[in-house]
Amino acid sequence: MKRVYAFNEGNASMKDLLGGKGANLAEMTRLDFPVPQGFTISTKACLEYLENDKQLLEELKNEINQAVSAMEETTNKKFNDPNDLLLVSVRSGAKFSMPGMMDTILNLGLNDENVEKLAKLTNDERFAYDCYRRLLQMFGNVVYEIKMDKFEKILNDTKNKNHIHYDSELSADLLKQIVLDYQKVYEEELGHPFPQDVYEQIYAAVEAVFSSWNNQRAIVYRKLNNIPDDLGTAVNIQEMVFGNKGDDCGTGVLFTRNPANGENKLYGEYLTNAQGEDVVAGIRTPVSITRLQEQFPEIYEQILDLTDRLEKHYGDIQDVEFTIEQSKLYILQTRNGKRTAQAAVKVAVDLVHEGILSPKEALMTINPESLHTLLHPAFDPKAVDNSPVISKLGLPASPGAATGQIVFDADTAKSWADEGKEVILVRHETSPEDIVGMNSATAIVTSQGGMTSHAAVVARGMGKCCVAGCSELEINEEKKQLQYPGGTLKEGDIISVDGTSGCLYLGEIPTIAGGANENFDQIMDWAREYATLAIRMNAETANDIENGLRFGAVGIGLVRTEHMFFQEDRLIAIRRFLLAKDKELRANILEKIKEYQTEDFTHIFELMQDKPVVVRLLDAPLHEFLPHAENEIANVAKVLEIDAESLVDRIHAMQEINPMMGHRGCRMGMTYPELYLTQAEAILRSAIKFAKQGISVKPEIMIPLVSNQSELKFLKEEIKAQLDQVLEEEKITVDYSIGVMIETPRACLIADQLANDAAFFSFGTNDLTQLTFGYSRDDAGKFLNQYLETGVLKDDPFQTIDTDAVAELVETATNKGREIDNQLKIGVCGELGGDPRSIQHFHKFGLSYVSCSPYRVPVAQLAAAQATISNL
Repeated sequence: MKRVYAFNEGNASMKDLLGGKGANLAEMTRLDFPVPQGFTISTKACLEYLENDKQLLEELKNEINQAVSAMEETTNKKFNDPNDLLLVSVRSGAKFSMPGMMDTILNLGLNDENVEKLAKLTNDERFAYDCYRRLLQMFGNVVYEIKMDKFEKILNDTKNKNHIHYDSELSADLLKQIVLDYQKVYEEELGHPFPQDVYEQIYAAVEAVFSSWNNQRAIVYRKLNNIPDDLGTAVNIQEMVFGNKGDDCGTGVLFTRNPANGENKLYGEYLTNAQGEDVVAGIRTPVSITRLQEQFPEIYEQILDLTDRLEKHYGDIQDVEFTIEQSKLYILQTRNGKRTAQAAVKVAVDLVHEGILSPKEALMTINPESLHTLLHPAFDPKAVDNSPVISKLGLPASPGAATGQIVFDADTAKSWADEGKEVILVRHETSPEDIVGMNSATAIVTSQGGMTSHAAVVARGMGKCCVAGCSELEINEEKKQLQYPGGTLKEGDIISVDGTSGCLYLGEIPTIAGGANENFDQIMDWAREYATLAIRMNAETANDIENGLRFGAVGIGLVRTEHMFFQEDRLIAIRRFLLAKDKELRANILEKIKEYQTEDFTHIFELMQDKPVVVRLLDAPLHEFLPHAENEIANVAKVLEIDAESLVDRIHAMQEINPMMGHRGCRMGMTYPELYLTQAEAILRSAIKFAKQGISVKPEIMIPLVSNQSELKFLKEEIKAQLDQVLEEEKITVDYSIGVMIETPRACLIADQLANDAAFFSFGTNDLTQLTFGYSRDDAGKFLNQYLETGVLKDDPFQTIDTDAVAELVETATNKGREIDNQLKIGVCGELGGDPRSIQHFHKFGLSYVSCSPYRVPVAQLAAAQATISNL
């Protein structure tokens, strides 16, 4: 197979083979952009390497050698040539952008002889040795895994000893000494010198980039962003251009629009006399791209033209890396820019209004999962005014508001978060190794770096609040202390972070609910226009219902009636019912339960009006209602006016070995049919109140945990007889229906039988997953993480549908049900109803709706629209 492709052999459609970076470099080459020459080693070659015990095949080495020869001919430069010296960069490039997660090496091709050649060619010893010390540092860390602080200590000690602040102030002599000291690190750490052979450097660098596909931070990033593990990464080998040759040189990163708020203005940063790693690593604080207009006006105009062309060509905001070498511009990379949800919706709407995209295309540019960050709370302005300020000099790298305890390392962030604490990760600057801690933190703060630093880019991609470049903070990560102009903070102290303003505050600040805007509303309008799946909400409280309606839910897909009995007076009532010794005692208590439930459903129907509402009859394991602790039993006995000993006997009699598979759902309805009849009557009498006012409410009564047709038939007939009698007494008609919640594998397999008695199906994917896998939802956390880390499971099946079995059961049940009634209404009301990847499957199966928590309604709505558009 062909493993290596010159940039002029590819195009943007070849991302599977060339990776995102390689495909875009090929596309820009095709468009005649100022791209340094180079070639891409394919993702297939990476997978071949990983499958071949991490050994480069001779065939690949030969193709690399041929590609190098062709590049030397094209550039009129050669490795080791004293007159026209070729140096290259080696960069990773997966199909999906993974910023900072894999490895890069610059200035490859330098050695003890070539550094002298470079010095003579450029007449600049300082520049040549600066490039060499960078190569030694990156190569040692990436290829040989020498810890970066081994090199950083040498560099910092040299600067401190000579009273130097910036790397660019190091003299040629100092850099020569640093190079010698770096080379000693190789001998000390590895027992052998830095390789002087250029091709040995190339092969080792390619192997390191291939191997970095499976480094820990890349694996974590893929899991967090649902990127498959079997794609591999391409390797891009590209002619070096230098932003560190002098004051007429520079390097930078820019976005074609503001990635924080979507404003249509060039946004980015650059450094003069620097290489690209200096910008993204936070080593120096860069300046705004607007300053480029003053320093390099012609190049600034050229950038405006090229970025405008790129954005129109790709139909999306672009993230561009560039280098200026002696007043000449080079574009090193372009990719679709990661952005906040606020920016994503604005950019999508603006691109439609500008005629660049259609509404369908615009919807596909937005990550559904990001939408919930748009609706996150902000700090209460009144409280902010009265809060002590830690810093106002930070950069607002990723919007949002968060309060938490400060921690200074990623491991602590994760362990504290796992204990349920809200944490703020505070660092000089984050690195890719911090990815787990960044994901665990509620916000990220750095004292160094700019708006395009690692912390900023990753935080925006995660939807995390982030403030970067707080230069007035002095962070001591070893002592776990943070000094600010007004005092000192230690680990565990509470601060509040405003990622929208860049300010930090002492203590906790209350928040107010976030909100949508006109761009969000437009996106949701377009999403509803294209989606064929309807989006309902799981809700029973007024607050949840109001939020769901605000976000456009078309109905309620799940009212959990067991949640209505957790208040003290209601808990007493349901306990009286469950613990009653005979039917007569239970009948007396049912009147009170009916009163409570009628009140509950009246409030729900009042809010929902004529929108459909699915009410699930009681489905709670008995242990959730029964007292356990001795003092709790004594209190309940007192309230129930029975002796504690009798209560203990009754509890023991009702105790179950496996409550999640025990006396719950329709089984309780079968044992205590009067309970389900009472609930059903309360639903109907609430609906009748509105029917008499001319409002046609639409109650859908759902019988849970059915596993055979007889259960459903019995309960349905009992409920229907009761409700028809009420309607006859009231001389009124109410359009109610009775359906079934499908949660057991058996129910899926007999769905055609159930469809004879059910007016609708609703999949309870939480229990269906639990019963299919045999995993307890409550206990799976003890082993699921280990399963995910070791690859036993690709995804958490309680978060994303298991495609091998659970999805097949859903599809089977849907097809069987529709064989009986081709208009059968079928929905999902479990956790997976709000998961975009699961929604793709539910769309494919032809379901009628999904139901999710109110704040996930926009996520589900956009995912449903994307599922439709993807299948047009």
